[in-house]
Amino acid sequence: MTKKTICLLGILLTIIVGTVLYYFLCCKVCYSKEKEKTEPNKEVVNLKAKEVSKNAFLITDAASNLKIESQDNFNFKMSNFSILEPLSLKVKEESLKLKNYLLSNPSKTIDILGFYKSDEVNNSAFPNLGLARANAVKNYFVTLGIASKQINTNGKLNDTINPDKESTLFGPFSFGVLTGNDTDTSEDDALKTACESIKENPLVLYFKTGQTAINLTTEQRNKIATISKCVDKTGVKVQVIGHTDNVGNANNNVVLGQKRADFARNYLIKNGILGNNIEALSKGDKEPIANNATQEGRTKNRRTVITIN
Repeated sequence: MTKKTICLLGILLTIIVGTVLYYFLCCKVCYSKEKEKTEPNKEVVNLKAKEVSKNAFLITDAASNLKIESQDNFNFKMSNFSILEPLSLKVKEESLKLKNYLLSNPSKTIDILGFYKSDEVNNSAFPNLGLARANAVKNYFVTLGIASKQINTNGKLNDTINPDKESTLFGPFSFGVLTGNDTDTSEDDALKTACESIKENPLVLYFKTGQTAINLTTEQRNKIATISKCVDKTGVKVQVIGHTDNVGNANNNVVLGQKRADFARNYLIKNGILGNNIEALSKGDKEPIANNATQEGRTKNRRTVITIN
């Protein structure tokens, strides 16, 4: 290879290397800067914080001068239905005012509408977290001496409420007061029908050995909501009955059935049904609903029945 050829190759290689370096060290940087100018920073936009929702504890009655008001409220963690403690002194004071008002006006009822967000996980026994939260506040009012039959609870999806950076929802509720109408019995009739349906078709749960949690279907959650309402409005009690198959000693099966009933009772208490409204008992292997001679039959007999009486 001649010196002239080597020289030409060296010049060509220098041009190629120079072009590559120019692209990476200059053009690519310039292009990136121009792109930043012309396109919005999507990451920054997505990280923009949403304004935290803080609902006041406010209850008024258009038919009277009642005004329950506090900037503090009942608060909850995301995907949770237990009231955060401690409650503020103002919330406690206003709740006592509400108690005195309802005691003086037995025809009045308070509506508690609990909110929940679509990105929350419902780990309660109720159809939604909004209803579970409303039930938790109802239970607090009951401990103050307010009659449960004067409290209505409901839940509603509301994605406009936003938690703080600690995942706390501040007052995910709205409250209202209604005056009863003695001539309109439609609600009472509907409730009576719902309660009778529970007696005729109770909630039945099946447990595996060592099970510590219960996964409910939508239908089962609706039944628990109905049971809770029947207890609140009509004064009936929840009855939890544990059953077993006929394998083993009969006395031991009574004990096993009681353990299953107690497990279900504790689950209901954890989910906001007051313990003094629940009776747990065992029938052991005395009331089979299927043939104990088969595996399938024994599985059906190992059950816990939740009803009202």
